Amino acid sequence: MSNISELDLQNIRHLIGGFDTTHCKLSDYAQEAQDSQIKQFFTKGAKSAMENKQQLMKFLS
Repeated sequence: MSNISELDLQNIRHLIGGFDTTHCKLSDYAQEAQDSQIKQFFTKGAKSAMENKQQLMKFLS
């Protein structure tokens, strides 16, 4: 992998934090949802946010 600049590294960390926050919020919304379709919608979004976070984490290792 090529070298990542300091600015790129900061941007990746910022994005990771955003995806982590999104995952937590959507997971909480899914737990509170009464409607199964809404619960599924939030669960799918939370899963997607976690997958995006994990993809970005690969740049830090």
